[in-house]
Amino acid sequence: MFWVLLAVILAVGEMMSLSLFLAPFAIGALAGAVVELAGLGSAVAIIVFLVSSGLLFGIVRPIARGHMRTPAQLRTGTAALVGKTALVTERVDADAGAVKLEGEVWTARPYVPDEVIESGRRVHVVEIQGATALVSEA
Repeated sequence: MFWVLLAVILAVGEMMSLSLFLAPFAIGALAGAVVELAGLGSAVAIIVFLVSSGLLFGIVRPIARGHMRTPAQLRTGTAALVGKTALVTERVDADAGAVKLEGEVWTARPYVPDEVIESGRRVHVVEIQGATALVSEA
């Protein structure tokens, strides 16, 4: 009963922390419970708990930490266009304009409202609003 209670306490602690620090010990406590239920005694249960917890901790936690360090998912859709460079195909001002962005022609407006960008210039996409790219000179 001790091992099951210990496993539950450790599992709840893991769910609260989500650090994968306590999970190997909770699994080790379950292994200790199985050994003690099999009638092999408390000493063997303690050894099984220590060995299984140590192995799981040494194997699982480094893998989990590596997954926690992976970068956020890549941006997709219009969010992926922010920060790209575009070529002005029609003069861009507060009223009209167009840029060629990733092989497609987009309507464009300057990010700074009173800025005017002539055709042929390279610009950075600062924001996408609907189907319009807000750009600033590169």
